[in-house]
Amino acid sequence: MNSSPVGTLGIDFGTSNSAMAWRGPQGSARLVALEGDALAMPTAVFYNAEDNSTHFGRDAIRHYLEGTEGRLMRSLKSLLGSPLLLETTQIGHQHISFQDIIATFLATLRERATQSLGSAPRRVVMGRPVHFVDDDAERDAQAEASLRQAVLSVGFDEVSFQLEPIAAALDYEQRLTKESTVLVVDLGGGTSDFTVVRLGPERVRHADRSRDILATTGVHIGGTDYDRQLHLAQLMPLLGYKHIGPEQREVPSRVFFDLATWHLIHWQYQPKAIAHAKTLRSNYSDPCLHARLMRVLTERHGHLMAHEVEQAKIRCSVSRADTGIDLSVLEQGLQAQLSVYDMQAQLHDLLSRTVACARECVHNAGLSDASLDAIYLTGGSSALSTFQQTLQAAFAGVPVVEGDLFGGVALGLAYSR
Repeated sequence: MNSSPVGTLGIDFGTSNSAMAWRGPQGSARLVALEGDALAMPTAVFYNAEDNSTHFGRDAIRHYLEGTEGRLMRSLKSLLGSPLLLETTQIGHQHISFQDIIATFLATLRERATQSLGSAPRRVVMGRPVHFVDDDAERDAQAEASLRQAVLSVGFDEVSFQLEPIAAALDYEQRLTKESTVLVVDLGGGTSDFTVVRLGPERVRHADRSRDILATTGVHIGGTDYDRQLHLAQLMPLLGYKHIGPEQREVPSRVFFDLATWHLIHWQYQPKAIAHAKTLRSNYSDPCLHARLMRVLTERHGHLMAHEVEQAKIRCSVSRADTGIDLSVLEQGLQAQLSVYDMQAQLHDLLSRTVACARECVHNAGLSDASLDAIYLTGGSSALSTFQQTLQAAFAGVPVVEGDLFGGVALGLAYSR
């Protein structure tokens, strides 16, 4: 192996997707291919129980959806700052901590960077949200420390952190020809982050950019929260969510909330959880709904349902047309529906809270909307049509620029100093 290349590797370790970019001592940053020619990949790990192999990204999801026996892990970033992080989970015959699973994913990112660069990178800048954990500074600091430990454990010698929306701003700055005041909107899978920053071709030369950052805000709402809300509203009633039982009370809802949350789904497959779900039978007036719930748990269809909701959200957003959600794996001919109206209605509160955080950022910067030259969008969830409509309504007249939704933060991290 050659000596380590001189430069900076930027890693955007996302809740839903991850990306990397490399920048040498001179020149522009470039994204590093992660899966074939793909420049971003799902933050997913699949432990194959049939041959004890480990798979990542699209390959991990494909193995799971094809029915390979094993364990799929997603939304790993959501565990940072959580007491669950250091707990162990059974993978085959081993018990592995979630901290070590995160390290396993980061290790494969480093390996793929090494393959692309020809030698192992030494320095890495990691992206981090404005808040890993809302309103809890101690847990937020713990989350960053845990991520730092995981990064160092896979072989990097030097690690620093940059706020993800600031990284996005640094990427956007590379194509500006005049000084601009920009609201950067970074919507990922787990968080929504905002920065008001002064950018421009003259400012890019400065090593210290702290005076250019006018305000930052963030809220722990992202794409996985949108998926969860749609899951609860459109699919979970088919399993008994909000179903009124013989005693005129709703079926206890905990199991439905957990089944709609990526990083909690697997716990519902455990014998204790299944035994508890069986006891809910007396809470149902319709035994068919309970039978569907038990089929999801015993046949482990929770992740498949979550995947189908996510894909339906994307289809509905892109086409701006109603779409179906195939649930024939549970029952022949069973299908849920997601309409444009459903998506707007179900996500209204989450989107309103998110845009309110953007408004707070501009207020904290002491600016009016007229002072903004642009709103710059990055992060996969910012492509959601209902979000863009809500944002444009709140900032009428301010130009909206869509950046590299999956690679912009990684590129900006590679420009960080």
